[in-house]
Amino acid sequence: MTAADTKAAGPPPVPVPRGPEVTGPSSPVKDAPRAKRQRKKGELLPYFLILPAILAIAAVYVYPLAKTVIMSFQDMGRAALWGNGETPWVGFDQFTNILGDPEFWQVTGRTIVFMAVCVVLTMGIGLLISLMMLRLSTWARLILTVALIAAWSMPLMVAASVFRWLADSDYGLINTLLADLTGDEKWLGHNWFLDPWQGFGIITLLVVWGAIPFVVITMYAALTQVPKELEEAASLDGATAFGVFRYVTWPVIKPVFTMVATLSVIWDFNVFGQIWLLRGNKPEPEYETLGLYSFSKAFESTSFSQGSAIALITVLMLSGVAVYYLRQLIKTGEVE
Repeated sequence: MTAADTKAAGPPPVPVPRGPEVTGPSSPVKDAPRAKRQRKKGELLPYFLILPAILAIAAVYVYPLAKTVIMSFQDMGRAALWGNGETPWVGFDQFTNILGDPEFWQVTGRTIVFMAVCVVLTMGIGLLISLMMLRLSTWARLILTVALIAAWSMPLMVAASVFRWLADSDYGLINTLLADLTGDEKWLGHNWFLDPWQGFGIITLLVVWGAIPFVVITMYAALTQVPKELEEAASLDGATAFGVFRYVTWPVIKPVFTMVATLSVIWDFNVFGQIWLLRGNKPEPEYETLGLYSFSKAFESTSFSQGSAIALITVLMLSGVAVYYLRQLIKTGEVE
C-alpha cells in the first residue's frame, strides 16, 4: 500500500472501551445483592460485639435504677419487702415529706461542703505533684509512679484501717507526733471523732489520699502534651514561671483538668465507704452525707421507699454534673 492509499484510507479507528461483562456467574449485577448483605453484616457487627456489655450494664444499673424509681412512689415497709403485705402507691408524698424536712437540707449542705473541700484539695495537690513530676529524674519519677499506683490499688477497707490506726486516741501516730512537736501531752488520748469538724478532717484525708493518684497520673499525661517550644518561647519573651503556666500550659491541660474535676465531684458527692468504715459501721447523725442518710432511712428506719426517694433525688442532683461531663468529652473529641 502506498502513502497515497494510506492517506486516503484515513486515520486508524480508535478502540472503544467496553463495559463490564454482564454475563457469567460472577457478574457485578449478580454480586450487588451479596455485597449489600455483606455491608449490612459489617455495619451490625459492632453492635453485636458490645451487646454483652450492654446487657451487663442493664442488669447492674438499669434494673436497680428502675426499681428505685418505682419504690420512691410507693410506701414499702418491711412486710411489703418480704412479700407479706401490700405496697400502696402514694405518688409524690415521699418527695414532699423529704423536701419539707429540715434534716434533709442540713445533710445536703454538709454533703456539698464536704465534697467541695475534697475536690479542691484533691485537684490542687494532684496538680502540684504532677508539675513536680516534670522536674524529677527518670528514676525518681518511676518510683513515685509506682508508689501512686500502689496507693491507688489499695483496698478501701485496708486504707480505712490504716487511717483509723493513725487517728486512734490511745495509740495513734497523729497524736504522738502532735504531742512531740508541741510539747503538750494533752494530745495523747485525744479523740478526733468527738468533734464532727475534726472527724471530717480525718475522713477528708482518707478521701483525698485515695483520689490523688488518679489525678496525678492523668494530669501528668496531659502536661506531657504541652509543646516545649511554646514554653521556651514564652520564657525568652520575659514571661515568669506563673505567666508561662497561665498563658501556655493551662490552656492545653484545661480540658483534662475540667473532666477530672467533674469526676471528682461525682465521686466525692457519693462518698459512703470511707465514712462508714472510719465510724465503725455505725456513723453518727453528724457524719451522715446523702448516701448514708438514704441508707439509714431505708434500713434503720425500715422506710425503703423514703430511702429510695432520697437516692433518686441524689441522682437528679448529679445528673447536671454528668451532662456537663459528657459535654466536655464531646468537646475534647472523646465521643462523637
